[in-house]
Amino acid sequence: MNFVEARLAKLARNGDRNAFAELVELYKDKIFHLAYRMLNNKQEAEDAVQETFLRVYTNLHRYDENQKFSTWIFRIGTNLCIDKLRRRKNTYSLDAEMPDGEGNDYYAMLPSHEDTPEKQVIVSETQEQIRQAIETLPEKYKSVVILRYLHDMSLQEISDVLDMPVTTIKTRVHRGREYLRKRLEQEDQVGYTNPVHM
Repeated sequence: MNFVEARLAKLARNGDRNAFAELVELYKDKIFHLAYRMLNNKQEAEDAVQETFLRVYTNLHRYDENQKFSTWIFRIGTNLCIDKLRRRKNTYSLDAEMPDGEGNDYYAMLPSHEDTPEKQVIVSETQEQIRQAIETLPEKYKSVVILRYLHDMSLQEISDVLDMPVTTIKTRVHRGREYLRKRLEQEDQVGYTNPVHM
């Protein structure tokens, strides 16, 4: 447990605005990254960050100091994103809004001093394929895969965040990974049978 965060939460609960500001500073980027990966939309992710901190602030009296603060805030953020995905599910399609364009996603902005431009293109395309494949994951697998592979959380941490048994999380990680593998294999086969003509 991070005692600093628990102490900041306790101070914030008692009205210390500076303590809450410190919690915001500690988690704003992490929650944005989580929300952006789940929602695939910058504006919605920014809204999710604000709503997460609003919920945190209004529910500080419910925070159990015996739990990790990170688990609690990730649970709030993840549930909020799941709610947003459910609300837009009726209008969701693979043709839905994409990121601002090539070169504007998180992976494309990672600095690399060793790779050749060709390798960078291949890596970028592969990451884009994976990102798009993650976007097509069924909702119940998507949050688990994002928390496991993009936030590097343990099965127990994900279990705590989603309030589900570890065995369920383990099953969903496995099925989500299998879904991604099959999806990427299908895309490779389509690309192989339909080569681009120049």
